Amino acid sequence: MALTVLDTKFAEAKIVVPDVYEDDRGFFKETYATSKYRAVGIMDDFVQDSVSFSTRNVIRGLHLDPMMSKFVQVLRGKIWDVIVDLRKGSPSFGTWQGFFLSENNHRQLYIPPGFGHGFIALADDVVFSYKHGALYDMSRERAVRWNDPELGIEWPLVGEPRVSLKDQAAMTLAEYRASLG
Repeated sequence: MALTVLDTKFAEAKIVVPDVYEDDRGFFKETYATSKYRAVGIMDDFVQDSVSFSTRNVIRGLHLDPMMSKFVQVLRGKIWDVIVDLRKGSPSFGTWQGFFLSENNHRQLYIPPGFGHGFIALADDVVFSYKHGALYDMSRERAVRWNDPELGIEWPLVGEPRVSLKDQAAMTLAEYRASLG
């Protein structure tokens, strides 16, 4: 069967919902097949997979590699996922959009190169899967502060956020913009 593709406010970013076959035993879904995803316009050659585990109120991001696309999904739990256009010269630079992704809604998110990405875990145990369109290269990695007032991201935070020291020290949007030259 065909994948369901939902538009986002960014022409290049997409929400994809795969076919899910459920019965009294649980469910089965195909999480990725090159031919099916290329048929809906996701042409990337994904070269690296990663998985993260997070507990409630963990915030990861906003991370970016200008050369790396990402294809993400929740395998267990629920998150609020955010993408931010950080492409130099983009008319929507600094614009963000958020999405609920969960093991129950089966939504997947395609994030084009040049977008910042982050999420907050909304469950006690979240397993999050990433496909990367480029190999990780620390020299290209950038981060913009998740709570920068200029971005104005509306995080559904209840309680204290749990953020890494690295993410706490991330650039503001103004600092990132200035770094682009």
